[in-house]
Amino acid sequence: MKASELTRTLRALIEEKIPTFVWGAPGIGKSSIVKQIARERNIEFIDLRLSLMDPTDLKGIPFYDEGEHRALWAPPAFLPREGSGILFLDELNSAPPSVQASAYQLILDRRVGEYELPLGWAIVAAGNREGDRGIVYKMSAPLANRFVHLEMDVHVNDWRNWAFGSGIDERIIAYISYKHEALFGFDPLVNEKSFATPRSWEFVHKVLRSNVHETLLLETIAGAIGRERAVDFLSFLSVATQLPDLQAVLAGTETEQVDDIEVLYVLTSGLVSAYMRQPDTQQLENILSYSLEMKSEFAVLLVQDLQRCGVDMEHSKSFEQWVHQFAYLLE
Repeated sequence: MKASELTRTLRALIEEKIPTFVWGAPGIGKSSIVKQIARERNIEFIDLRLSLMDPTDLKGIPFYDEGEHRALWAPPAFLPREGSGILFLDELNSAPPSVQASAYQLILDRRVGEYELPLGWAIVAAGNREGDRGIVYKMSAPLANRFVHLEMDVHVNDWRNWAFGSGIDERIIAYISYKHEALFGFDPLVNEKSFATPRSWEFVHKVLRSNVHETLLLETIAGAIGRERAVDFLSFLSVATQLPDLQAVLAGTETEQVDDIEVLYVLTSGLVSAYMRQPDTQQLENILSYSLEMKSEFAVLLVQDLQRCGVDMEHSKSFEQWVHQFAYLLE
């Protein structure tokens, strides 16, 4: 499933409190999607890493109750007692089988020992696939049968939509728009410490915003996405010096056009990012007017990216002219 499809499906399953397991390669944003749903609903989010727990951590510690004259289990403090939220069991299949067995009852019966999960809470688990070079244990059939299983894939357009909305550096968006394969470069057969994933590109975004000296930029970015990819990315960044003034385009005073393909990718991503930071009706008119003179495929890319970000341009005069000029490319 694409991230957008997975998000829609998870929303529905969480609403019905159906236990769900999300499978996928490392670094593609599985946990981020679950956190996003919790934020959207304004509910709590508890992230439990079962791979770091012992079997008794879930069931609790036994003690003798003198009043009851029997042994009881003291539930752990990290499990929710009230309200509503998502209990996220990350890296579930990285937990030893004994810990997974302790989770059986909690997942299906919503209780373990003396503890009962409040009605408002949903359970979502996630883990890497067995071939992803992580430490994983084969999930037993009884535990697997307690979940609806969904697999998440990496899709460039989904990631770009997220990146525009999250303020990711437009040069990164432009580079991945230009080279789709750059978004995800994990190969479980190659023993590399650093490789490109949506998560590691977010690290690159933060590196570019940091005070890392230019002379150390290559080594630092290589530490996130690998050296070969870092060299190629920084080479791509050098074209940014050829960009027209983005603020002048937004203001409607820039008419200079560019022909270089790499520069055009940076330009379109830059205009979308700049507009999304400060949406303005007149700036949208100016962007659409400027796009009328761009190479047709990039004019279409620019408008499609704006539309994917939820920009309404149906009442724009410039958009009417744009449709008249480029409608044949949309058929």
